[in-house]
Amino acid sequence: MTITLNHTIVPARDKEASAQFFASIFNLKVESGVGHFAAVRINDTLTLDFAASDVFESHHYAFHVSDEEFDAIFARVKEKGIEYSSDPMHQNKGQINHRKQGRGFYFYDPNGHNLELITRV
Repeated sequence: MTITLNHTIVPARDKEASAQFFASIFNLKVESGVGHFAAVRINDTLTLDFAASDVFESHHYAFHVSDEEFDAIFARVKEKGIEYSSDPMHQNKGQINHRKQGRGFYFYDPNGHNLELITRV
């Protein structure tokens, strides 16, 4: 049996706005009619289900993307003026990393979740 992650809950102060932010950066769509969540389909088997919450800890979400997807997402992050960094602690602002001969960077969503993009795993 292959185990596949089906969905995960992303806590957010404003679930709709958070889902829209994520969808706009990653060029995805917010799904409708999924109960009390604002869901964004990542691929055929995974959704991020944004849920309203007043109190939560910051989470880290890492996404392995193609070079083409990286370029497009990185362009949208810069277009929106979102601060990014090459490291998870955000000490190297305005830089990307080149781990494993790939590219990567980190940025925060409006709720303080640390989002990571990488082209090599």
